[in-house]
Amino acid sequence: MQDSNSSDFSPITPDKLQPGKKFAANYAGEHVAGTEFVIGALFVSWGVSTFDILIGLLLGNFLAVLTWALVTAPIATDTRLTLYAYLEKIAGRGTIKLYSIVNCILFSILAGAMITVSASAIRIPFGIPAQVEWYPTSSAFVLVALAVGAIVVYVAVKGFRGVARFAEICAPWMILMFVVGAIATLPVLISATQGVEKIVSFSDFLIVANEHIYVSRESEYGFWHVAAFAWICNLSMHGAMGDMTLLRYARKSSYGYFSALGMFIGHYIAWVCAGIMGAGAAILLGTSISQLDAGGVAFQSLGFAGIIAVVIAGWTTSNPTIYRAGLAFQSLFPKLSREKATTIVGVITTIIACFPFVFTKLIDFVGFMGILLAPIGAVIVAEHWLFSYLGLTRYWSKYKGNSTNYAALFTWITSMILALYLEGTGIIHLFFLLIPIWIFATFLYIFLASKLGAKEKYEEALKFEKIELNRKHEESKYLKENDVSNFTQDQSKPANLSSRVCEIVSYLALGICAVLAFFAYNGGDIGQFKLMLFMVTIIYFISAVIWARINRTTS
Repeated sequence: MQDSNSSDFSPITPDKLQPGKKFAANYAGEHVAGTEFVIGALFVSWGVSTFDILIGLLLGNFLAVLTWALVTAPIATDTRLTLYAYLEKIAGRGTIKLYSIVNCILFSILAGAMITVSASAIRIPFGIPAQVEWYPTSSAFVLVALAVGAIVVYVAVKGFRGVARFAEICAPWMILMFVVGAIATLPVLISATQGVEKIVSFSDFLIVANEHIYVSRESEYGFWHVAAFAWICNLSMHGAMGDMTLLRYARKSSYGYFSALGMFIGHYIAWVCAGIMGAGAAILLGTSISQLDAGGVAFQSLGFAGIIAVVIAGWTTSNPTIYRAGLAFQSLFPKLSREKATTIVGVITTIIACFPFVFTKLIDFVGFMGILLAPIGAVIVAEHWLFSYLGLTRYWSKYKGNSTNYAALFTWITSMILALYLEGTGIIHLFFLLIPIWIFATFLYIFLASKLGAKEKYEEALKFEKIELNRKHEESKYLKENDVSNFTQDQSKPANLSSRVCEIVSYLALGICAVLAFFAYNGGDIGQFKLMLFMVTIIYFISAVIWARINRTTS
């Protein structure tokens, strides 16, 4: 749903607005990644109770949905601009440069983590030991990581549209694999639990979970840590306004609530299922869950289908992440082509991937990523919503002819320094920094902006507001004149026989995968379960890819 021209800094036109189903599909698929295996397993190692996990994740993901729906989406649909475009209007090119540097670094590290996740699965057929330290302990693993990185970078350089389409095909199967893996692993946990022969009620599950999955012990973490992490896990997308680029295409700001599909399917369910699989794998291997990587967990629960799941999840996530990091790098060096910029970033990312810190530091990194970018969201929200109530002028820095809004730049840098200080000294835990840093950045920016020119009135502001009112009026008129059905009806040609057959086979394959999970749960042969799951997975991907190809040629 993004423009092909990334340099377009104008509001999108009404005819490009998309129906709700597009956003539902996007959020349902985008938030199922290789990191879910890692994060879900790490929750098990936290030493918090089942109640803390289940209810804490429920609250935290709910807060994330509200942030998308009540903050990000309204601003995106009001401006119809990308984050970069809107940030340049507010903060100027100077701030954009720093933002690009920070984004490039953060996205490169995140992409490296995803490559490591894929490599953790590929290592299994070669007998390479799990990499659970921050540094590599096997030269063979380094070679695997380099090979995976080379493939990912090559695809990213060529553009990631093909991978994005493939990721859509993978999404329903990936979600199902988490559930299938958890169901198939439960008998291992049940057999290790006295007094429970089968899970026939939620209380039975709680007994199993409290004894073998989320075992409560003295820990630095608790309910509020779980909730806070779930909230800030995607902070760069909602609180820091990253998803303005996506949600500007929404017909209504209420489409932000579709993020619930990602938060409660891709995160809540996937994290809990990954925790079940991780705990079961630890029992089977007679080791601590901290000594397992994503590939090891998935392989124990799902066999070779699990290896495929981890590889695909890591690959389809790392590819667009490298692509975005490359675009950020290119903005710093405009003379570089996108291909060269992406290649440079990709090489750095691949080197990072050789150091599997992802298994010990991922949660902390995700937290830092969100907190470092959150002050940008505070600046945007303050200028977009609060300035008019305070009698201040929006885009005042632009009207003054500044290339850099030093009030915004100073606010961001100061907020980042304050966040690092508070976390480093232990005054406030990383997960709880969002609210105090957001409040600090908001008040500081309003104060500095009012001193540097936001209190003044500008003729250009009046002209711009009139233009914006006219644009919004025309958009509203267009949407009223064009019925919703015009946006939702399928404009493609009727499906031919081959397409219908492949579609039916794809759905049947997914259904069989679900049936196999209950086969394993009810005492079926685990080896046979894993073999059949692998075979049905191959059938699914063949039929789904053919189905997608036929639809693209006929639409």
